Amino acid sequence: MIKKFIKEMKKNNIEGMLISNPQNVRYLSGFKGDDTYLLITFQSNYVITDARYTEQAAQECPDFEVIDWRDIGKFSRAVDYAAKKEDISKLGIEAEFINYRQFIDLKNDVKAKLVPLTKLVEKLRIIKTPEEIECARKACDISDRAFNRILSDIKIGITEKELSAKLQYYLKLEGSDARRYENIFISGKRTSLLHGIPSDKKVEYGDFVLMDFGAGYNGYLSDMTRTVVVGKADDKKKEIYEIERKSEQDAINAVKSKIIAKEVYYASIKAMENTGYLEYHYSGIGHGVGLAIHEEPFIGPKSEHLLEKNSIITIEPGIYIPGWGGVRIEDQVVVTDEGCEILTKSPRNLIEL
Repeated sequence: MIKKFIKEMKKNNIEGMLISNPQNVRYLSGFKGDDTYLLITFQSNYVITDARYTEQAAQECPDFEVIDWRDIGKFSRAVDYAAKKEDISKLGIEAEFINYRQFIDLKNDVKAKLVPLTKLVEKLRIIKTPEEIECARKACDISDRAFNRILSDIKIGITEKELSAKLQYYLKLEGSDARRYENIFISGKRTSLLHGIPSDKKVEYGDFVLMDFGAGYNGYLSDMTRTVVVGKADDKKKEIYEIERKSEQDAINAVKSKIIAKEVYYASIKAMENTGYLEYHYSGIGHGVGLAIHEEPFIGPKSEHLLEKNSIITIEPGIYIPGWGGVRIEDQVVVTDEGCEILTKSPRNLIEL
């Protein structure tokens, strides 16, 4: 990873790069903790952290020199110390992950010229290695097993918060990493909220229940959504669910290496045309996933990104009707030359509980 990244540094005419994005820190070094930075140079590499993580950094990053910035007195001065040691005149910084206070401190304390850059590491993260794909596959397997468990708990009278907590518990029992993002677990009319927060609302007969969740395995994430019905679905729910199911399948069928991402979006809306529901869809129908839950590439009507073999993306069109409810089905796939491999295996047919 480091060798590929150094090539990107040379393209951008910098001799060192300060890495602040936690996912980029992990990608380049393997470090799993928090509040830690990397300084990458042509000759040597540094982990800049504090005493909470120095032992962990030494264990997980044996090829990096570990600097406790508190020993030097200030984070920016620790960066300057390493930059001087490597004789760096131009130091790249991740413009999207440095706050204003940090930037001012670096500007005042670091003698090297600061060069704001974006997405140098993120570009490398788009195409996954076989090892990364295997981690994602295991994360998806964990999610599938947790989904199978939670179905028996979805009953009339239980709250969204209770179901969300149970799902988190099942994910951990099935082997998910300890640190994960909060799942979306909403019901009834609230299912029209694209990123609704679980509430005290109780599940009622006839409700759609939408769950958007995932697991982590060795840092790599899964992301899937399923929508079920408690009791029997009425005709409108069946109609909308079937349109959504076909929309997702059409999008999945369009995925393959060397296709422009917006073509996947346009495939996803064909099932909604002339139904009266197209106005209720959301144009962001997918995204990359890896060490971060939302990463490049993003799939929508303006996405010019060329999908590449071994990138991992989600496909998640949805129909969201304010005051009525919504349906989303989301799967995680690996792009191949001729199509894609679906990593999330849970059923996509309408489940009535």
